[in-house]
Amino acid sequence: QVQLVESGGGLVQAGGSLRLSCAASGSIFRFNAMGYYRQAPGKQRELVADIRTAGTTKYADSVKGRFTISKDNAKNTVYLQMSSLKPEDTAVYYCNLRSLITRDEYWGQGTRVTVSA
Repeated sequence: QVQLVESGGGLVQAGGSLRLSCAASGSIFRFNAMGYYRQAPGKQRELVADIRTAGTTKYADSVKGRFTISKDNAKNTVYLQMSSLKPEDTAVYYCNLRSLITRDEYWGQGTRVTVSA
């Protein structure tokens, strides 16, 4: 059984910062990518950033230079540091854990980020 527990999120003014955390537990050894997706009202869920076992990262073009994803392997936790937030970053952010080989994946419960103008 795999469990993802998210924390962080909330309301912030444009230009502000927030940090999201996602802690994974259970049988996670077979998963090799972890990251965040987001879904704004009326839009499809999209990748924000992910980080692979080897440490390589991938970002959506819209967040490059503003968001940083990192991980603490000892804690099985991924962090998404979000800076220079914009109103268009408003969405529910979902933690994702997946295997790039089997395509198995798990989702967190989601955390809401609201950026006011």
